[in-house]
Amino acid sequence: MHYRDAATDDKRQAKMRTLARDVLGGKLLLGNFLPEQLEALLEQWGQPRYRAQQLLQGYLAERRFDLRTITTLPGALRQRCAEAFIALPLELSSMKHATDGTVKMLVRLLDGAQVEMVRIPREMQSGRSRRTLCISTQAGCPLGCVFCATATLKLQRNLETAEIVGQFLLAEQVLGERITNVVFMGMGEPLLNYEAVTAAIRLMTWGTQPLVTPRHITLSTAGIVPAIARLAEEPISVKLAISLHATTDELRRRLMPIARRWSIAELLDAAEYYYRVTKRDITYEYILFDRLNDSEADARRLVRIARRVPSKVNVIPFHPIDFTHPSGLAAELRPASGERLKAFVEMLRRAGIPTMVRSSSGIDIAAACGQLALAELKTSR
Repeated sequence: MHYRDAATDDKRQAKMRTLARDVLGGKLLLGNFLPEQLEALLEQWGQPRYRAQQLLQGYLAERRFDLRTITTLPGALRQRCAEAFIALPLELSSMKHATDGTVKMLVRLLDGAQVEMVRIPREMQSGRSRRTLCISTQAGCPLGCVFCATATLKLQRNLETAEIVGQFLLAEQVLGERITNVVFMGMGEPLLNYEAVTAAIRLMTWGTQPLVTPRHITLSTAGIVPAIARLAEEPISVKLAISLHATTDELRRRLMPIARRWSIAELLDAAEYYYRVTKRDITYEYILFDRLNDSEADARRLVRIARRVPSKVNVIPFHPIDFTHPSGLAAELRPASGERLKAFVEMLRRAGIPTMVRSSSGIDIAAACGQLALAELKTSR
């Protein structure tokens, strides 16, 4: 199975050669430049190409957002970079702390658009602390999944590469700690902003001191089938999580309009291709709804899906989104009872499927899975 064609490749390569667009007063977003693009720009400035590596080292590895402080660069070049580039194109609007240590941050972009990101703490068995950042890739989302609060915002726009990487850099700055893991599970569908997201991953994993290693990055998708297979062929290899949430096409179409475009069979073909190319296990995310997708028959079908290639299942409690005033099926959704959740998980585990129950981190500040929708803005208006 081969999803890419020459036209797709030509379009992608043309975009990769395009320098970042002007955004404010003629300035450029530094985080929009991949290493080869930055080398080309500095060469136009009459600088040796290695200066791009020094600039990126200062910006990413050393977190120097005042480019005048990158002392490996000559003074005149430092000044020119400071005048030409915006290093951090976003700012913190507000921050909320949950009782479990989760932190939700509302971020304002240069054009006034806003997104949310979430820091999720977790203690590992080794006793070390894993600090995960849940990053957004779009302002709003166009997919319309009935269980997700972000869907109520609709799509405002895709985020720039610099705005995606910038969330990581800003989070570390305001939290005063190093982030160890990244999950692309915030606002938006990552694979509908494919170029910016893959470029952001390249920058995050660049160099000898990367922001984060590929094995600590998870990308979650609702199921953009051609993009999943295309991602398999990228020179990056991240963990792939697929938002499944149903084991029949009929129910999945009711929950997730994207399922009207690609069936479960097509989605599983793409997932298998991703595994065959990357040798990375697939994660299936499954929100459990009361009397809707939590039956024994659902569990048996999910077992068959997860056995197709090495996979694990994350069972996720449904988090109510009443603050969005849902209607239709969205208003009828209820979390499965604790008893039914336990029974469902046990059926999967008895069948040999590695199964985790996702914790409801940050639920008291509307920061849990499916709840990102600028809730404080909604309630303050």
